[in-house]
Amino acid sequence: MAWRRGEVWLDTEVLWFREGSGGPAVSLALNAPAFFGLAPKAQAVAAPNGLTESRQRRAELRRRRNARKTRAAALVVGPAVVLTLAGGRVAGASRGDGNLQEDPPSQTVRLGRTEPEVVEEAVPQPARNPAADARRRQDATTAAAESFPKISWRQATSRGLPYSGSLTSGTQLPVEGPDWVTWNPVEDSVPNQPGRLYGNERTIRRIGSVVAAHRAAHPDAPRVVVGDISFRGGGPMEQHRSHQNGLDVDVYYPRLDRALRAPVKRDQVDRTFAQDLVDRFVAAGAQVVFVGYSTGLHGPKDVVVPYPNHEDHMHVRFPRPG
Repeated sequence: MAWRRGEVWLDTEVLWFREGSGGPAVSLALNAPAFFGLAPKAQAVAAPNGLTESRQRRAELRRRRNARKTRAAALVVGPAVVLTLAGGRVAGASRGDGNLQEDPPSQTVRLGRTEPEVVEEAVPQPARNPAADARRRQDATTAAAESFPKISWRQATSRGLPYSGSLTSGTQLPVEGPDWVTWNPVEDSVPNQPGRLYGNERTIRRIGSVVAAHRAAHPDAPRVVVGDISFRGGGPMEQHRSHQNGLDVDVYYPRLDRALRAPVKRDQVDRTFAQDLVDRFVAAGAQVVFVGYSTGLHGPKDVVVPYPNHEDHMHVRFPRPG
């Protein structure tokens, strides 16, 4: 038994549900006499429709996804920086405003150009006080002097000749001081070996006083580079014919580039500072100061003597005490 088109099995003709354009449900139209007695509200029944609800659910999902996307943070860099953060959670939100609070450092970087523009903020300068500046410099010098090893003074005996002699109870010059560093001519390095820095205490005192006075007169001068003096007990010293009784010291010419090392070329020598050192050693009682021929350094002809192999340093010799 099969149903044929146009055949009605029920005694009532029912109009099946259709999608209407006016709302989510349609009214049920009934023509059966059995429903004539129903109230009008009962005759207009709002019936659910599966296709409509499915479309509504999909639309709601799309709306929620779009809402989540719009809440994501977006960063736009242009002439100004715009930061949009989800939910208005910015640094200033707790204070009632919606903008990021500025905390400018000492330099302000402004975006919006290919290269950031650095704007230096003016810093007020305190009034200069020459007396206070001098005190600060003196305090710094004193602090620097206190940070270096102290000299342990001993009364020495220098015997024999500078090129054939010995030294007893010599005083050691520290490898570094506030106004000098020491140079090792064997290894070409700073500092020198402590065992090569022993001399008569009178020699050590004059070295210290000369370099301190030189630096005090020329605040921009580098520390003086001091080379060999003598071994602890004196005697022959490699690379030298003298330096045997604690009365000789090598002092390297100051360099124009202020490097604390021996100069290796003539044009590296600061002749102004070098001449000042020569003059001060002569005034301190040097017996002889050997200098290089090409240096142009000068002084009393019986004291300042040009000598071979002294183009990078002066050789200062003091007389034997007593």
